Amino acid sequence: MGKSAVSAIFRKQHIQVHDADAAVHRLMGPNGKALPALAEVFSPYIDQNGVDRQRLGPVIFSCAEKRRQLETILHPLVRQDRNNFLKQVKRRRQKFCVLDIPLLYEKSLACQCDSVMVVTAPAYIQTQRALRRRGMTIEKLNQIRATQMPDWEKRKRADFVIFSSLDYRFTRQQVLAALRRLCQNPKNHASGRQIYA
Repeated sequence: MGKSAVSAIFRKQHIQVHDADAAVHRLMGPNGKALPALAEVFSPYIDQNGVDRQRLGPVIFSCAEKRRQLETILHPLVRQDRNNFLKQVKRRRQKFCVLDIPLLYEKSLACQCDSVMVVTAPAYIQTQRALRRRGMTIEKLNQIRATQMPDWEKRKRADFVIFSSLDYRFTRQQVLAALRRLCQNPKNHASGRQIYA
């Protein structure tokens, strides 16, 4: 969708970003906190580099029970990591922060947010971008999409929609315009949090 580019724009504005995907990578990587629990269920997919996500991915997206087991282990640890991040933001008295959460609506986390920003692009661009990733196939992409809320529904629920299908400059203009609106409306950031999905 272009979330990474939007996160980078926020960082350039000196706004801290918590990236849930990056947290998962750390938890599943070498010496990650999740490895002992994951080893009890997914030991064939773990080596000295942590969890082999390329091999585990097809298993997770083709079996709802395996996906549930993985989420039961990872989600509490990601939540703890996110809470630690929010405590740091509060201690530093920062006005805004961004939580980059891919499954924000699917996991009913929007209620914890002051504002939600959805980054979107047409399906064919999503497909082109996704297929550039190592190990991604159209079958795997379709499996991932099947676990997610439709993009049109996310856009309908969001406070801000950022279209990332044109150039970076256009995306940046939209993000900065949304940020200006947030600054002008104190109720949108009463608790110092902003989340986008």
